[in-house]
Amino acid sequence: MSETLRTISPVDGSVYVERPLADAAAINAALDHAREAQKTWRNVPVAERQAILRKAVAAFVGKKDDIAAEISWQMGRPISQAGGEVAGFEERATYMIDIAPEALGDYNPREKAGFNRFIRREALGVVAIIAPWNFPYLTAVNGVIPALMAGNSVVLKHSHQTPLCAERFAEAFAKAGLPEGVFQYLHLSHADAEKLMGDRRVDFVNFTGSVPGGHAVQRAVAGKFIATGLELGGKDPAYIRTDVNLAHAVENVIDGAFFNTGQSCCGIERIYVHESHFDAFVDKAADLVSHYRLGSPIDRNTNLGPMVRAGSADFVRGQIADAIAAGAKALIDPAKFAANAEGTPYLAPQVLINVDHSMRVMSEESFGPVVGIMKVASDEEAIKLMNDSEFGLTASIWTADEDAALRIGDQLETGTVFMNRADYLDPALAWVGVKNSGRGCTLSRIGYESLTRPKSFHLRTKI
Repeated sequence: MSETLRTISPVDGSVYVERPLADAAAINAALDHAREAQKTWRNVPVAERQAILRKAVAAFVGKKDDIAAEISWQMGRPISQAGGEVAGFEERATYMIDIAPEALGDYNPREKAGFNRFIRREALGVVAIIAPWNFPYLTAVNGVIPALMAGNSVVLKHSHQTPLCAERFAEAFAKAGLPEGVFQYLHLSHADAEKLMGDRRVDFVNFTGSVPGGHAVQRAVAGKFIATGLELGGKDPAYIRTDVNLAHAVENVIDGAFFNTGQSCCGIERIYVHESHFDAFVDKAADLVSHYRLGSPIDRNTNLGPMVRAGSADFVRGQIADAIAAGAKALIDPAKFAANAEGTPYLAPQVLINVDHSMRVMSEESFGPVVGIMKVASDEEAIKLMNDSEFGLTASIWTADEDAALRIGDQLETGTVFMNRADYLDPALAWVGVKNSGRGCTLSRIGYESLTRPKSFHLRTKI
């Protein structure tokens, strides 16, 4: 008898989705089907692949309202914001489809008389994608669309919190006429997900999740010589310089910290403010956060939903309590947020000052609606503090001086440097992390390199 997946909605604690977990026979059949389907799919011309995947994107976008509602019920994002994920999906998917002919085209080195020499990019085979719940489509699309465009088949295992997302992918691909077996999804236990990744029929693993999850992926594939792409989270800093547009910075930095209830790998979790702006920034930030509306994400007046589960909210509450016990000052009164309640996913937002890096809230990934703000006296001090982290996904610099942003950015240990924006993935740029934020690359032309292998052709044409 198969085990059952149950998705508990953070909205009201109800069971929102129930699905049987795949058993060993289903997993084996899916991998065999993926392997056989890929042998044909890899020979489909790129232009034909583009046409099919464009139809899939259109079919997906056509279900925007239904998908937005499902996101809210599954993981708690306010429904007023959930539709934006569909727009982001469309942007990323369309870009990666558009650039595929160039990115996958042959590379020709300098001409050499009597020879035809080039490098061709060849599909890897079967790609396993393990996707998380926090941005369930935006994380998955980074791997799914380019993997298919490159001629691979895909087996998607989505989070137990967001299983309907995998089914929406399948629905769109079926409507677009993608050949059977080229895309499949499996609802799996953690143990079976590890077996899937370690199976000899899987040629690449794309994983987004925690650092312990990343280590589990590496152990799962240790018996094979395959690559993995790992995005493992962050503790992303923002630096407010002396020449900042303060109003713009406050609005966008705070949004970057609290959007999606802070549950973003590249959300802002640490803020460093030059002493000349510290008091003004803190006052404006606290005022903005105090006007957030915490409540049911199904209510269109809500702009801060619950965390994904009560345990996650308890973790952040613990970070906040430890910081206050160590001397931090909390600027937001939780009593002003009626929905805030211990033992539930509903957590009031919090802004902390008098913090330092000895506190968990400034070193551990919070992944929730809290941010600490520190005063700095110089660019050099800001750089030192920004780099003082086990993570390195993104960092943002808020300044009117582009040269300064470039100079500072060159010294930051991070995968992406932003100036005057944050918490955004431009599909034309490589999405990468350093240190415990992971390895590998998705998006951009470079992202296709992880999903293909180079094959060199050295043809002597004159004898």
